[in-house]
Amino acid sequence: MRIGVALGGGGARGWAHIGVLRKLIAAGFEPDVVAGTSMGAIVGGAFAAGRLNELEKFALALDRRGVWKLTDLNLGKGGGLVAGERVVQVLNETIGDHDIKALKKKFAAVATELLTGHEVWLEDGKLIAAMRASYALPGIFVPSIIDGRPLVDGGITNPVPVSACRALGAQIVIAVPLPATQNPADRFARETPEAEATAWQKAQAAFREPERFVARQLFGDEPGTLTTASVSVAALNILLDRMTRVRLASDPPDITVTPDIAPIAMLEFDRAAEAIALGAAATERALPEIKALVEAQHRHRNP
Repeated sequence: MRIGVALGGGGARGWAHIGVLRKLIAAGFEPDVVAGTSMGAIVGGAFAAGRLNELEKFALALDRRGVWKLTDLNLGKGGGLVAGERVVQVLNETIGDHDIKALKKKFAAVATELLTGHEVWLEDGKLIAAMRASYALPGIFVPSIIDGRPLVDGGITNPVPVSACRALGAQIVIAVPLPATQNPADRFARETPEAEATAWQKAQAAFREPERFVARQLFGDEPGTLTTASVSVAALNILLDRMTRVRLASDPPDITVTPDIAPIAMLEFDRAAEAIALGAAATERALPEIKALVEAQHRHRNP
């Protein structure tokens, strides 16, 4: 019985996919097929490459300063505020250099072709390059160029790629959407004003002087203010919610696991432990349904 997981996009909320996969494996339902969008492509790709442990270790060690250090501001070519090369470097160090066709599991990353709006399934080539294309949030990350085509975040066309999972041969598809959360500008609300100010000063000081203008576009001059990043992410949240409903209605999965991830904003990558726990808890609740479906499918195929 070939089990597939369709891992949705959602920024930092995507760390929940680690908990989902951990719980499925522990329960004896290790997926054979993975299709992912955006953060779903990162976690799914790491799993398919046998590097989920390494990605989880990285995620759990990531604090807010570490997130800011990954933000290499784009001062040259156009197309986005963040060049994205530091993230690529970290992914290469954490997951390694893999060809998709040589992975231990069948895998596809979903991206969107910027000029045509076409959904693109990246099923071969370099794994990290496919991930980079899948999470290229428009306006934030510079688009990826693969085979001469500019590619951006796959969530625009297929936020939870059930269809890709089935095309890769999955007989049972478990979808993991990540519902939208509060305004990303509120991501510092859990700290006191004094702590906010101190963290903000440290963040701004982390950037070189020529980069200050772009840094303000990403993080603002004060905590909680609207920025280019927060506005873009909030708009994407709305788009993802609408598109997820449409896609899941037109191509429904066999089972949907929905982590209660709303308290975590899309940019709070330093809250991996919480997100992973929420993903595991949601999967635990779904295990009886998964078990019943697998057993029913087995009886049907082996009467």
